[in-house]
Order: sequence, then C-alpha cells, then structure tokens
Amino acid sequence: MSQAERLKWDERYRTGAYTDRRHPTALLAEWVSHLTRGSALDVACGAGRNSLYLAANGWRVDAVDISPVGLERARQSAAAQEVEVRWLQADLEDDPGAVLPAGPYDLIVLARYVNPAVYRPLVERLRCGGILLCEQHVVSSDDVIGPKNPAYRLRQNELLRAFVSEADTAHRVLYYREGIVTDPDGRNAALAQLVLCREGNGPNQ
Repeated sequence: MSQAERLKWDERYRTGAYTDRRHPTALLAEWVSHLTRGSALDVACGAGRNSLYLAANGWRVDAVDISPVGLERARQSAAAQEVEVRWLQADLEDDPGAVLPAGPYDLIVLARYVNPAVYRPLVERLRCGGILLCEQHVVSSDDVIGPKNPAYRLRQNELLRAFVSEADTAHRVLYYREGIVTDPDGRNAALAQLVLCREGNGPNQ
C-alpha cells in the first residue's frame, strides 16, 4: 500500500470514521457460536470491531492492520472493554506471506478487505480443522454501503472461484452466499460470504 493510501486511512480514523460501527461483521456473528474457541487472526482489522468481539467471547486474538491510528483506537477500545488483543501493524499489499503472523490459527477473519494475494497465505495459516470466514463487497446496482470504486468490489462468484480453483484435499468450502445483507446498524451491503475449512494432513495439525 502506498504511503498516501496509509495516510488516507490514518486520517479517516483520526477524524472519527466508523466510530458507530462497533458490531461484528454479519458472517462472524452468525458462525462464532458454532465454533470452538481458540486462536484467531483478524486481517485488516481497522478499529478492531471483529477482534474485540472475538476477544470478548473468549478467543485469543491477533489483529493486523496498516493504520497505526486505527490500531491505537482499537487498543483504547480493548482497554475500555477489559479484553486482550495482540495488535500488529503490517502492510499486506506487497508480500502478505512475509508479514502475516505464522499461526497456526483455529479461526481467521477477512472482512471487507480486497486483496487476493492474502488468500493462500491465510489458508496456509489455518490449523487443520480451522475455519476461514471471508466477507467481501460485490458489485451491485442496489443502494448499498461500501466502496464507490468498482476496483474494490468483487464480481459475481469471484470470491468462490478464487478458492474452488485451488481446491484440493487441504480445504473445502462449507458455505457460500451472495446477496444483500442488512448490518445491525440498519444499512444494506452487497456481500459475498464464504466459510472454508482446512482439512487433510499438513504442518498445521
């Protein structure tokens, strides 16, 4: 990510952007009660809404983001809620495999951050039996929240194809859906939602 892009995100968090978005992403809220607590990684965590939710529900959480301002806001929220999260600053654009923590993790959350280069490194960091929850904005003609630039929205079935094209005995898709989702704050988002499980033999058993 360019210096200008990082500074843009710093300024957004500094001026209070997303302060009203404290709820977890819809896919995580739907699935977390079905999962056994363990270690979790929140990728491109922003101000930490998903990380905080997981920590409050008994998970050991690592959270990664490019913005030091967003991470500082997340730290303050964690302190106020008396939960522990390991906050890590990293640029995931150039070589995500080199900067992501090694894991392995029982759960990885990738919510509304478009970077196909992270897909394989994230699957590799799942423990066998671990779950990847991925939620991305998709192109839509409806009145929805999210990026105006279509470069930051996926095409129909693009997220599914990204994983099915690499499918082998190492992982399988448990759930996939595309459509309009109403967030807890009442705003509509056009989303692709994917849940993947790592299976088979491998170094992360």
